[in-house]
Amino acid sequence: MAEQFDVTIIGSGPGGYVAAVRAGQLGLKVALIEKEKDARLGGTCGLRGCIPTKALLNAAHLYQKAGEFEHFGLKVEGLSYDFPAVQKYKSDVVAKNSAGVTYLMKKNKVTVYNGFGKIIGPGKIEVALADGKKEAVLTKKIIIATGSVVRPIPGFETDGKQVVNSDHILELNNVPKSMVVMGSGAVGVEFASVYARFGCDVTVVELLDRIVPIEDADVSKELLRSFKKQGIRCETGIKLDKMEKGKNSVKVSGKNAKGEDVSFEAEMLLVAVGRMPYLEGLGLEKTKVQVNPRGTIKVNEYCETDEPNVYAIGDVIDTAWLAHLASKEGILVVEKIAGKKVEPIKHNLVPNCTYCDPEVASVGLTEAKAKEAGYDVKVGKFPFSASGKARILGETDGFVKIVAEKKYDEVLGVHIIGPHATELLAEACVGMALETTADELGRIMHAHPTVSESVMEAAEGVHDLTIHM
Repeated sequence: MAEQFDVTIIGSGPGGYVAAVRAGQLGLKVALIEKEKDARLGGTCGLRGCIPTKALLNAAHLYQKAGEFEHFGLKVEGLSYDFPAVQKYKSDVVAKNSAGVTYLMKKNKVTVYNGFGKIIGPGKIEVALADGKKEAVLTKKIIIATGSVVRPIPGFETDGKQVVNSDHILELNNVPKSMVVMGSGAVGVEFASVYARFGCDVTVVELLDRIVPIEDADVSKELLRSFKKQGIRCETGIKLDKMEKGKNSVKVSGKNAKGEDVSFEAEMLLVAVGRMPYLEGLGLEKTKVQVNPRGTIKVNEYCETDEPNVYAIGDVIDTAWLAHLASKEGILVVEKIAGKKVEPIKHNLVPNCTYCDPEVASVGLTEAKAKEAGYDVKVGKFPFSASGKARILGETDGFVKIVAEKKYDEVLGVHIIGPHATELLAEACVGMALETTADELGRIMHAHPTVSESVMEAAEGVHDLTIHM
């Protein structure tokens, strides 16, 4: 007889495995289904996204810093890199991270099925196991956490060699001499940062009129300035419509914003645009689950689908496709299932982090969006070039920008580009969750010398009271 569970989660990414842990902590009987052939847990983020990408970025950052050691009075002779060894370091990090997730499942008494899960009826899932057998799982609640996969772009088909996507590029054995990056979102600028620092001639091509287009316009401008200084070419307002593969190169062509013909050629093309929810084969056609036109599952504010007792979280729904948000959605759902009092997620407080060089991080409204929303806006800005700690680090590009509204002084958005931006953002997330004012944030004592002082100084700048400017 099939085993009966309180909740079964399909997918072991940061949404699925976190939901499984919390369910176990709350005393629920939990099953987790993962289709990964080698039985590794962690999903796209852990295996092919966040973790491996940031490992490569860290290696590239260290290599770059080592090349600047003379600035600090240090000497390095014969500096070089071994890219297969860099890839091994990345793979070791991924393996340890995945093993950690496996340990968490055992610790929290989660039953893991290595196979493909398909909903075959209310409270019933069929798992096609890795050994070819099928097993039925009975469950009171189902959470769909199957994430997203690379979306093929017609005309720019990838081959894993000359034309690669974000999965392929993680497995390269060497650094290409040149690369065109199609798209300047997080994936595009992060890989541009990795390979440029290892000596690749990188050109980023973006359809919209600025790079990292979801960020504040000032941040886009500063990243463009920094990229140019690093030798990364950025071309915006370009609609690519054709690709030609040669023997040793790839050529892409299209038109710029003026309607003029443009083309770019390199040894490799990275297609860094397009992902789609992974819903194939889940059996949703046998349920009342509704799928939106863009391929996401329709849910309410508690991640409930139209099918009773079936929930969906992460990249399969229409919220921001971010690992940390998927985790919080998983916790929300499980706590609701367990009978806990829960509040819907405040999506205006979801942080964005991009780990390029310099790092970019933001939470809340951009200056433009705040004005569009009708706020009377006041801005404070503090450059890292005026920070003592940033000078010590030798990383003075960028700034902290705080967007506040005049009437109540509430902070509406915080935008950071520069050293440790993705870590500095946590303070802003806490402050905005507590509805902090710029005055309150500026009066909180920050240790000296730290780069976090720049947040305080930017907050003081909202009222033209910045000290070190």
